[in-house]
Amino acid sequence: MDPYLSILILFLFAAIVTGGLMFLSQLLNPKKKGTDKTPYESGIQPVGNPRTRFAVKFYLPAMLFILFDVEVVFLYPWAVIFRDFVRSGLGAFIFVEMVIFLGVLVVGLLYIYGRRALDWD
Repeated sequence: MDPYLSILILFLFAAIVTGGLMFLSQLLNPKKKGTDKTPYESGIQPVGNPRTRFAVKFYLPAMLFILFDVEVVFLYPWAVIFRDFVRSGLGAFIFVEMVIFLGVLVVGLLYIYGRRALDWD
């Protein structure tokens, strides 16, 4: 039980700090009765229905950006360890694999560009 004692102390400390901060927040919070609340901090009243639907043309470029952004994340670790693969003799194989990977990405990008998926109009 001794190894878990430090974790228990950490959880108790976190609970005490959290509870204390919540209590201080309620104690020090200025209470204003009768003030109108707005959803914006600037105090501007919203105009129109907040539940209006957006067209799909706004979501598609965002999803495609996330898709290609995640794919680029795979390039960074590859670039970091590429030198080690070159030293071990696997450099050409790893390089060809990355060229194929980037080729698939470019073909996908050309496809969505040809389908005009990136146009907002």
